[in-house]
Amino acid sequence: MSPRAAWRLEGMGFERIYDYVPGKADWSASGLPTEGTLADVPTVGGAARRDVPTCGPSEKVAEARERMIATRWDRCVVVNGERVVLGVLREKDLALSYSEASVESAMRNGPATFRPDEPVEKVAKRMRERGVSSVLVTTSDGKLVGMLRREETEWPDPARD
Repeated sequence: MSPRAAWRLEGMGFERIYDYVPGKADWSASGLPTEGTLADVPTVGGAARRDVPTCGPSEKVAEARERMIATRWDRCVVVNGERVVLGVLREKDLALSYSEASVESAMRNGPATFRPDEPVEKVAKRMRERGVSSVLVTTSDGKLVGMLRREETEWPDPARD
């Protein structure tokens, strides 16, 4: 929206006006509210679990392992201080690492991510086709939103019953 349009809206009595420079696609991909025909389509941003454990790259593998055990997750998302996703530490990666090793040395770098506005059905199909059990959901600037598990996208199909 142009500054002129923002001023016009303010002059018309609107109190909450946003000058969102990146654009409409980034707005919805950031999980911000939308309107229109696609507003009610379930998205991965809405379905992603936000309780996925996180760890920092300089933490010890033992610390991450304890967090994963305590939260009953088989993964720990490696993030920096701004919650930008750097990698993933999986349960099977723990077995190959020394407890005193850094998370950074044991993590898998650059995991695939999806934006929050992606339809759940579309992402679930890709997960099934590729045999992937979970995917990360991030904002366009790489900040963690959560993790979507395939098992949580597979609802009973009445057509199959």
